[in-house]
Order: sequence, then structure tokens, then C-alpha cells
Amino acid sequence: MPNTRFTDFIKECTSDFTPVLDTKFKQKDYAHIDLSEVSEELKNIEIPSSGEIQKGIDSFLSKKKAKVAYGGYNEKRNFYERSFIFNDEKTESPRNIHIGLDFWIEAGTAVLAPLDGTVHSFHDNEGMGNYGPTIILEHLIGERMFYTLYGHLSRKCIKNLCFGQIVEAGDKIGDLGSTKVNGDYAPHLHFQIIHDLQGFNGDYPGVVAKQDLELYLENCPDPNLLLKIS
Repeated sequence: MPNTRFTDFIKECTSDFTPVLDTKFKQKDYAHIDLSEVSEELKNIEIPSSGEIQKGIDSFLSKKKAKVAYGGYNEKRNFYERSFIFNDEKTESPRNIHIGLDFWIEAGTAVLAPLDGTVHSFHDNEGMGNYGPTIILEHLIGERMFYTLYGHLSRKCIKNLCFGQIVEAGDKIGDLGSTKVNGDYAPHLHFQIIHDLQGFNGDYPGVVAKQDLELYLENCPDPNLLLKIS
């Protein structure tokens, strides 16, 4: 079951739409997309390559007359099958349920901090299917400490970061990376809220197996509670 008190707390941290991307994109520019195993956008894609997924997203945005496609929280996806990091022989079942919120938009788009915080950690998580360059911010509001993760960034945005660096709400913390550096995905931001970081630095699972889902949904509530896109 979700951690109700933490979920309510996250919801109360903001009062209305709070951007995590360049402020030139207004709330009306966002459209929710389904990229699950039954997605209409992906149903005709036999091999889920980054290029083919990008074509599906571009077609969706054109039909919706939108600029940013977002979604994916608690969504079971089949395109993780192409990466061994989600299908390790040592695991009981594949990791294929996404527990962050994705924002599909072109590489180079500015990524913003939605809340005041400090830089907890950062790392280039290389390899197909991985996050690529990743930043984790630490937030302390009242007596509550929690974290936000930003994955699939450009390499340049983590070059000059410092641990403990102060970040204010609305500050640019980086920009989106290209397919070459972001784990071989169509360019997008993976944004995730984490209650207990469990000792991770610069990384935290964003895709989990079915048997672990309840634990992760409790620790990582729906980011839309904070961002209020819809």
C-alpha cells in the first residue's frame, strides 16, 4: 500500500503546476502518453529501437498538437526487454514496471529543480537501457527529507556539479542528453521522487519487477502529485 502520509506530504509541497522542464512549455503544452505493453503508439513497432519509439512519440505529439509527452508511472512496458540490465538471469522475474514519470522532448531541453534543495549525488550510469548522466537532489521541508532523481541528462551538466551545492526552485540543473549518452532511448527526462534512498548514490531503480512493486510504489509516489500537470 502507498505511504499515505508521505504521499499527502508530497501533494502539499506545491499548490499548482510546477515545471521540471524549461518554462517556455506551459501546462497546456503537455499531453499524457501511454507507452505500456498495450500502447497504441507502439503497437506497430516490432523492434523497440530509440528511433522507432521517437517516431511514435512524434506522431502522438502531432495528433495532440502538444509539445511534451509525459507519463509512465506504474506502467508495465515491453521495450525494456532489449536491455540485459532489466533481464538479468539472477533475478526471479524481469524488471519492466516503470516507477518514475517520463517527459519526452528533444535533447538539449533545460531541466529545472521543482523545489529548493541541495545536490546529493550524480553519476554517469552508462550502458544500454541505463540512465546515462543522472542527478539526485536532496530536499528538506520542515522535518521531512526526501529526494528527486533526474535521469537521461547530458554529460556536460554533471561536469561542474559539487556535492552539497545549493539549488533553488526553478534553477536549471541540466539539460536532456541525446540517444548517444542517455542509455539509447529517445530523448526524455526520467523524474522520480524517492522517500528513502537506501544508500544509493547517483542512481536508484526506476524500473522494477512485479514482486517488488508494492515496496517501490510506497517509497516512490506518483511525481504528478508534486508537479500537478493534470
